[in-house]
Amino acid sequence: MSKMMKAAVQEAPNKLVVKEVPVPEINDNEVLIKVKYTGICGTDHSIYSGKYSAEFLPMIPGHEFSGIVEEVGGNAEGIKKGDRVTADINMSCGHCFYCLRGQKLMCSEFTQLGIHTNGSYAEYVKVPWGQVHILPDSLSMLRGAYIEPLSCVIHSAKAAGIEMASSVAIIGSGLGIPYALLAQHLGATKVILIARNKQKLEMAHEMGVDHVVSVHDVDDPVAHVKEMTEGRGADTVVEMVGTSATYETAWKMVRPGGTLASFGITAPDDAMELKPFDVVLGERKIVGSTAGVGQDWPDAIQFMASGRIDPGRLFSKVVPLENLEKALDELKNDPLLTKVFVSPEVSEEEILNK
Repeated sequence: MSKMMKAAVQEAPNKLVVKEVPVPEINDNEVLIKVKYTGICGTDHSIYSGKYSAEFLPMIPGHEFSGIVEEVGGNAEGIKKGDRVTADINMSCGHCFYCLRGQKLMCSEFTQLGIHTNGSYAEYVKVPWGQVHILPDSLSMLRGAYIEPLSCVIHSAKAAGIEMASSVAIIGSGLGIPYALLAQHLGATKVILIARNKQKLEMAHEMGVDHVVSVHDVDDPVAHVKEMTEGRGADTVVEMVGTSATYETAWKMVRPGGTLASFGITAPDDAMELKPFDVVLGERKIVGSTAGVGQDWPDAIQFMASGRIDPGRLFSKVVPLENLEKALDELKNDPLLTKVFVSPEVSEEEILNK
């Protein structure tokens, strides 16, 4: 195997260079994976612009991926060369206060592949063997690169405690679509997806989301949600946009005794107005979630392998690694694009579901 590989290196904010770099060397506790596909995430654009993870540059970003096992460390178990896999990107020490309580995301040594350390916008990526998940034959490699974002949705839904026959309002159409589908599969009987992008809302409806609401078509989204929930507000409201304004809107939609699921990442200094009076007397709750970890990954694989959730309708195109920077710009400015994947194996764009 060549000891050099092609990779997209974020050298500095707004400076992304595709170049030859050394293939990662693995130790006995690691696995080397030949990357097939990597999905572009909003976090990648934040890294590109310098809004996020600038202190870790230079770095190879990319964290939503699938690939083929190329090399296996001596201590790895249940994995062999040629296995079709994805990998949990969340790494921690494994023995601190938080790790022992199943809260590895709070670990002081918490590290995410492609966000804090080199990721999958490359021909090869290395990961700890215990983070690797083998993909079932029924799941395509392209869909395997969507396991990470779906695991994040599952983690949030568990934290929110979505119940049977409940009402769920979701603000945001990115991961809001699989979130809405998941909520319906968990037994929620009134799921309301609220967004600005009418094309994505139409897509959500075609994929089976029961209720879609464009903010352009209603005078007051809060009043609309209350009207659909007998005047109470929703049992669970999920904020997926990440602005102070949408968080304040989401909070107003939560019924007394209900829950706000905080999903969208804001700027560090953003704040929202919140009256403790409404929290105490209304017994409302706020729960946060950061990423899918542990069992969230096998759960995501099972949801997709069974066909319960099929995100394929969201897949717009696959682009060569060399086109990553262009694709980041297109995703920011083209409202018709949904999910775009990068592959080091393709030489020109492949349009999907068109």
